[in-house]
Amino acid sequence: MKHLNWQKSSFSGEEANCVEIASADDLLYIRESDDPTTVVTTTPTKLAAWLHSAKAGEFDHFTALKVPTVEIPQHVLEEAVRILGR
Repeated sequence: MKHLNWQKSSFSGEEANCVEIASADDLLYIRESDDPTTVVTTTPTKLAAWLHSAKAGEFDHFTALKVPTVEIPQHVLEEAVRILGR
């Protein structure tokens, strides 16, 4: 990949984990700072549409998924503690 001038939000401060963005040739490149080898490429128009949809709540149903709770029997917990030596 060509050399890109990556920028992060000023809201990130000195935090290591943040979203970084770069632009070149009418494209936007987005990556997570703690995994810089994974890059998402999009256009400004598509990113704007996605952000608009996210702000409008169109993806909220993904965060509302219910994960079933699993009750762990006491003897399993005790064995795990014994094995871990705690």
